[in-house]
Amino acid sequence: MLSPLSCSQDDLYWDPALNQRMTCADIRDETHDVKTFTFVCSERRYFNFSAGQYFSFEVETGGIVERRCYSISSSPLRPRSISITVKRVEGGLVSNWLHDNLAPGMEIQAQGPVGNFRVPTESEGKYLFLSGGSGITPLMSIVRAYDDAHVFPDIAFLHAGRTPQDFIFHDELEFRARTMRNFRLMLLPERMGSKPGFVGVVGRLSKEYLGSAVPDLAERFTMCCGPAPFMAAVRGILGELGADPTRYLEESFDPLSDDVAVAAESVGEAIVPKFKVTFARQAKAIEVSASQSILSAAKKSGVRLPSSCASGICGTCKSKLVSGKVDMQHGGGIRQREIDAGMFLPCCSKPLTDLVVDR
Repeated sequence: MLSPLSCSQDDLYWDPALNQRMTCADIRDETHDVKTFTFVCSERRYFNFSAGQYFSFEVETGGIVERRCYSISSSPLRPRSISITVKRVEGGLVSNWLHDNLAPGMEIQAQGPVGNFRVPTESEGKYLFLSGGSGITPLMSIVRAYDDAHVFPDIAFLHAGRTPQDFIFHDELEFRARTMRNFRLMLLPERMGSKPGFVGVVGRLSKEYLGSAVPDLAERFTMCCGPAPFMAAVRGILGELGADPTRYLEESFDPLSDDVAVAAESVGEAIVPKFKVTFARQAKAIEVSASQSILSAAKKSGVRLPSSCASGICGTCKSKLVSGKVDMQHGGGIRQREIDAGMFLPCCSKPLTDLVVDR
């Protein structure tokens, strides 16, 4: 039998197109309400993913199969396992199930990896990473990958959270700030909380703070992940500071209930537009936020749509868009000729205008 650290030509890679079993290998507490879950492939295959991507996980709770997307927080240069870092959320179906029920040795269904939140190959090697709450997870995967590869680009990393005790990966971030070349860390709690010893600025992210902390941000490629209000605030601040909008990339998840992969944190204020989405066959119309997937909003409003992966992979929810425009970030579940014919995937599409859907 091979050592767990060895590999051979007989080893196979995890197939991203299939819904397969993973085995929980380890669970670690990160904060009072955040845990990291580490998985290995049940068939001892390698995982092949890029830092910044995510998996869709499936659990059964209350007799209903629920699916949620979680970013990988581990390094792709350690391909025998993946880790996700999950925050307990009030009323959250899947995140709370993971916290309360998952144990080492248990299996769980998953599909992926998916996602385009990846460092662009054409970037010049100076970055600004901005994360709010559990939005730190994909950016942490990127940082870990750079360290594993012994590649040290110029990274200014700003992480915002409610209080110092809510900072995920706090000790590791501090360690990497001491040991990784060209890595500068800024931690910004909204309020002090009860943890003593924090020294630094306290408050919400502002134009004045970011401009002073990262005076060369116009030279950097910015990657941002967090709740929608946080990212909206970031976009506004960067615009005021003259950053190039074409050198900006963000990631967020809009799962199918209150259980959010990027937990809502009180780290910024923004008004997110809403649009009317009409489902013609069902004679129903709902209001959908520009930061929310159409499938998520439909399910919350009782509109029945077929779905499976909820992450743009399987194509089960494929629908005809009669009118309107969407922002669709799919994972291969729809072909270009279908898109040209007016089809779209509600699970990975957010409205840009009012819509009429043939469902």
